Amino acid sequence: VGHCHPDIVKAAHEQNQFLNTNSRYLHDNLVDYAERLSKTLPEKLCIFYFLNSGSEANDLALRLARQHTKHEDVIVLDHAYHGHLTSLIDISPYKFRNLEGQKEWVHVAPVPDTYRGLYREDHEDAVTAYADEVKSIIERAHKRGRKIAAFFVESLPSVGGQIIPPAGYFQKVAEHVHKAGGVFIADEIQVGFGRVGKHFWAFQLQGEDFIPDIVTMGKPIGNGHPLACVATTKEIAEAFAATGVEYFNTFGGNPVSCAIGLAVLDVIEKEHLQAHATEVGNFLMKILKEQQIKHPIIGDVRGCGLFIGVDLVK
Repeated sequence: VGHCHPDIVKAAHEQNQFLNTNSRYLHDNLVDYAERLSKTLPEKLCIFYFLNSGSEANDLALRLARQHTKHEDVIVLDHAYHGHLTSLIDISPYKFRNLEGQKEWVHVAPVPDTYRGLYREDHEDAVTAYADEVKSIIERAHKRGRKIAAFFVESLPSVGGQIIPPAGYFQKVAEHVHKAGGVFIADEIQVGFGRVGKHFWAFQLQGEDFIPDIVTMGKPIGNGHPLACVATTKEIAEAFAATGVEYFNTFGGNPVSCAIGLAVLDVIEKEHLQAHATEVGNFLMKILKEQQIKHPIIGDVRGCGLFIGVDLVK
């Protein structure tokens, strides 16, 4: 919503005067914010955990998935990056390939990239072909006696090259993952909050019939303020609570963070920023495609809203 947006600065300043020291002291902002966020999501994603960073959110998503499924293994896309905690470096090929390598419980699927990936635009059914790669990974894991807890994916792979997965891919993958007893986690940390223009969440680009089991949020959620969130289903949250080990976060969901989160949602709505992302994104795509015609080094221009990739080739 822009650098030092006056509405965000004002909300932070006013709420700072009532900042409490620990989120066990309850405040209406927490409930108000959860209610506002819930209106942007499918109905079944109705339980919210508030945290301070996208990395914290993804780490909690991993815990929720493992507790709910009682499985350990995670499938991720190649080149993915999900955060800087140890647990997330382990599921980020972008990082672990330069560090200690791939753990036994991590499985890497090819990026559903129809420009320079395994199956391209000329393939008769790239969606099924990419989803079948995940199915094969699950089958191989089962043969080794391993069990899948989650398919963990950015709704639009960003570090992996601003990739737009073909519509229907998530549905087919979710089918294979659910059949294996796992859950589908959509990481919206870079791509959520209206950035794609047409939709509030990037996973919605896959179609109305697709709903993830867990959604993680960060980055734009607080417009620079440390704030993050995990949204999930009652079923998954209840399995997590059943351990008796409550989830607690000293600063997660504090009234200042929630006031800022609410102000961000207000600004997105009031200033029609989704429509703005669509309009500016379309204009940028148009002029980039004009450059593509002139310059053979531009192999591909792809994107949605203000999530745009220009693929340079030799």
